[in-house]
Amino acid sequence: MSCSENLTSEPKQNSIEGFLRYIALSSSESLTMSQLEEKEFSGKGALWPFLKRIFEYSFRRKKITLIFLASIILVAITDAIFPIIWLYFLDYGVVPYVEALGTGAEIPASSMAGAKKYGMFYLLNGLVQVIGVFGFIKMAGYVQEHVVFDLRKEMFAKLQGLSFSYYDKAATGWLLSRITSDTGRVSELLSWGFLEVVWAVFMIFFSLLAMFIYSWKLALVVLLTIPFLLLVSVKLRLLILFFSRAARKVNSEITASYTEHINGVQVNKITAQETRVSTEFKGLSTKMAGVSFKAAFYTAVYFPLVIFIGSVAAAMVIYFGGRMAIQLPPGITVGVLAAFVGYATSIFMPILDLSRFYAMAQGSMSAGERIFELVDEVPTITDREHADGQVKLKGRITFDLVDFSYVPEQYVLKEFNLDIRPGSSVAIVGPTGEGKSTIINLISRFYEPVAGRILMDGKDYMDLSLQNLRSQVSVVLQSPHLFTGTVRENILYAREGASEQQLLETLKMLGADQFIDRLDEEVGEGGERLSMGERQLIAFARALITDPAVLIMDEATSSIDTITEASIQQGIAQMIKGRTSIIIAHRLSTIRNCDRILVIGKGQIEEDGSHQELMTERGHYYELYTKQMRLSTV
Repeated sequence: MSCSENLTSEPKQNSIEGFLRYIALSSSESLTMSQLEEKEFSGKGALWPFLKRIFEYSFRRKKITLIFLASIILVAITDAIFPIIWLYFLDYGVVPYVEALGTGAEIPASSMAGAKKYGMFYLLNGLVQVIGVFGFIKMAGYVQEHVVFDLRKEMFAKLQGLSFSYYDKAATGWLLSRITSDTGRVSELLSWGFLEVVWAVFMIFFSLLAMFIYSWKLALVVLLTIPFLLLVSVKLRLLILFFSRAARKVNSEITASYTEHINGVQVNKITAQETRVSTEFKGLSTKMAGVSFKAAFYTAVYFPLVIFIGSVAAAMVIYFGGRMAIQLPPGITVGVLAAFVGYATSIFMPILDLSRFYAMAQGSMSAGERIFELVDEVPTITDREHADGQVKLKGRITFDLVDFSYVPEQYVLKEFNLDIRPGSSVAIVGPTGEGKSTIINLISRFYEPVAGRILMDGKDYMDLSLQNLRSQVSVVLQSPHLFTGTVRENILYAREGASEQQLLETLKMLGADQFIDRLDEEVGEGGERLSMGERQLIAFARALITDPAVLIMDEATSSIDTITEASIQQGIAQMIKGRTSIIIAHRLSTIRNCDRILVIGKGQIEEDGSHQELMTERGHYYELYTKQMRLSTV
């Protein structure tokens, strides 16, 4: 019987799914779960620095962005020209015609041709505007997709490069929302939000320019209403944003409470807490109704109030402009008055867009802050300068007075010493939270010692490149994680360049011949189409195909039944043959034939020896082993 035989144990309390979750949840040796809670951003930072940085993503593709801007400006110009066409048509087409009718004079030819000429101008201006609208809609889509692409690419690349300590303090949901919903909100700001603000600014500029050219006095009347309209609009937008945020927050609490108590309905019934939790849920629902009502109220008030202020501006133009048009001599023409009424009634739309962009930018700040926090995160574990990437390891591992803590001054290991001979098999046992997983994490350099050194073949492993080290250290987890794809793709995941012959030899070595004819079979999401034993075999093959110098197995067969486990023992024995093997196990009967058994307690090696030696000593290992044997016979 080899050290690998019957590596079955009780499933860990914290079941793990995939490599990242394993590292983030290293039992009580890692950080507390409270540190995985969703981070909350107030969005109170300076708006301009945020906009400046986020808009850099738009200008990475200058040609697209410049076409986008040109299209928007073109639409703003055509919008401002429509009232001017109307102005000239009235003054040079309609008014001369009406005057001729009133005096009985001959109708001017210019009046007769005016309808056709200015109608053509109107149509031509409309066609130019259509081209501009097509351009900015197309370019807005391009900008949005390119920004999403760049942000997600940067964040995903950053996540791959970050140290595992980062995942101790970042919730999975937090990371997923950064790369999905947050990028969507920011990209929308840079595309459609940018469109609105550029159109609004140029529309207001060209409209005011036209008004000052034709009547500066009447232009001042319109201009005086703009600050008030803008102030009211922005204030209401921010109120809507505030209560909408509050509603989203309460909605998250409601969803969490609903899910928790549906999943825990049996506990609620057992403890007779149905009434209490129903009352608590009613309180959350009442809170949700309150903030949602306020958000709906300010939304309902917003548009009517802005429309009313715009109507006031138009009324002022009609009053003052009308008096100017009928005085003798007239201060303005009828066409100018009509154009000003058009400007006064339409200028509130760009102001609405400005306020909408401001509120959108405020709402996107928290998303942008979360994105940039991730993008700016600095990995704590990186290659040293001139790190060696060509070392071929033999498998000797030495801990030299190693101190380590996940939380400052709360040491998991203190002045820890260990020397593992190359090619030997070492089992690590002990209570949960005493440092077993930490030793594995340090060997794999997922974390680094706070003090002391870890040597690989006598060389400080920090002088090795991360790629060089990790390509020669394979870890098989309790719950194997498979990626969507085929059996072949999952086995070759760690070594894409492996030949077909190497793949087949690996499967035969493991005794996994049943996969030889199933290499192109889809495993499904997470390997759902395969049994647990089949998934574990593929995980073993993935670890073995890299021909690692060091093989680590952390309860590697504890998630499968004993019959399945027994069928793959020969393969496990082949895996550890001739290479340094480190095995974490709780079921002590499975590690009796290991070269060494280490009993870890409070971050120190309490006992060290073979199974027979430790049984002879009648220490802690003897007590644990005999207790398990008695329980297994009950």
